[in-house]
Amino acid sequence: VLALGVQKMAKRNAIIRKLPAVETLGSTEIICSDKTGTLTQNKMTVKQIFFDNRLVDENKVSKDDKNIDVFMQVLTLCNDSKLKRVDDEKIQTIGDPTETALVDFAYAKGFDKNDIEKAMPRVNELPFDSDRKLMTTINNVKGNLRVLTKGAPDILVERCSKVLINGKVEPINEKYVKEIQTSNTAMASKALRVLALAYKDVEALPQTITSETVETDLVFAGLVGMIDPPREEVKEAVRVCKQAGIRPVMITGDHKDTATAIAKELNIIQDESEVLTGNDLDKISDEDFVNQVSKYSVYARVSPEHKVRIVKAWKKNNKVVAMTGDGVNDAPALKTADIGVGMGITGTEVSKGVSDMVLADDNFATIVAAVEEGRIIYDNIRKFIRYLLSCNLGEVLTMFIASLAGFSTPLLPIQILWVNLVTDGLPAIALGVDPPEDDIMTRPSRHKDESIFSHGLSSKILLRGTLIGLCTLLIFSTTLKLS
Repeated sequence: VLALGVQKMAKRNAIIRKLPAVETLGSTEIICSDKTGTLTQNKMTVKQIFFDNRLVDENKVSKDDKNIDVFMQVLTLCNDSKLKRVDDEKIQTIGDPTETALVDFAYAKGFDKNDIEKAMPRVNELPFDSDRKLMTTINNVKGNLRVLTKGAPDILVERCSKVLINGKVEPINEKYVKEIQTSNTAMASKALRVLALAYKDVEALPQTITSETVETDLVFAGLVGMIDPPREEVKEAVRVCKQAGIRPVMITGDHKDTATAIAKELNIIQDESEVLTGNDLDKISDEDFVNQVSKYSVYARVSPEHKVRIVKAWKKNNKVVAMTGDGVNDAPALKTADIGVGMGITGTEVSKGVSDMVLADDNFATIVAAVEEGRIIYDNIRKFIRYLLSCNLGEVLTMFIASLAGFSTPLLPIQILWVNLVTDGLPAIALGVDPPEDDIMTRPSRHKDESIFSHGLSSKILLRGTLIGLCTLLIFSTTLKLS
């Protein structure tokens, strides 16, 4: 039955790597999910930008705008995606969805990444890191070196000592910082994912390229806000989760306001009090967090290490936890969870390797479908256990009581073989693929320590097995008398 269930789940884009996970899925109580690509479509589109101390909609941005050149330099050069020409009219961007969205936007406004990169080649870099939440490249700009950095606004602004306004570099002050924060909040409240851009010119590279030697004393260049719309089917999946007593928890590296807006749209939360940031989580001890974890359904600006803490806290509350992940750093959290869920499209081989289940479509709704299938399988296992044990108990009682009563053998060996192979086996397999009950996703999740014989199953087996045995003996003894 588990094997048949695996086949069904595969047809629904859930690839089961470890057979016992099928049954565990049925008792899932918490689903911790990444936002980007799982709850959302992972199709980023630039909607607004903030530069030159003004917030502008993307359709009003033009190549003729003053002071936009530096902004576009950071956008395209501090970027690992590739711009490939398919033909004279069509281009293709290859890379991370966030970075390709930036390159597509720049290209649409007349800034070709390939042309800019030829004129300003990269000479060194600091790759993106989930802890510092920044990425930096160092490019040769007309014989001089320019450091270009993009990353989380709240982190990058703290590393900026100057700001570019009206083509002039001015010292940054509280007024400018407030303008930046206001624009960031305005974009994030519209569910936009916001990145900050900064740069600085240096005479020579430091001996060691580190965050401390390169990503400091920067000039703030602007913000870019991108929309990653929620998947259409996820809202219904979240509703089904809550109806089934399963709590969806969203975990993201995005800004708190962006996470809140998306979570509200999907009905994961009702208000901001259910949102916790990674910085706030760091201030809570493990013991206190175990007691407080049920208060939060959204975690923003988190690192992979926080995922492990979240899983452990729920498990200490005796909950069955499913956790999604796609990166190498997500592996510890996936192993810690009762059900580790890897991403089939964007996931690394490491994350898939430690997962119990892999989503072929990276879709949250697929996890919910897998949980439903897990519940169906568990129900069907209970059905055929009830049937098989009742029949076998009837056989045992028939032979045992007949022996005590001094009857001749009521069942021949060939008859017992027939019962077990044919009249037991085939109906049991049929029960194993029985259609689901109507309330399969409206009843609460079963407790992980719950016995398979709970809810009266043992008494039903005893009653029906005894009835089968007694009826068999009654018919056998009546037949003996008649003969």
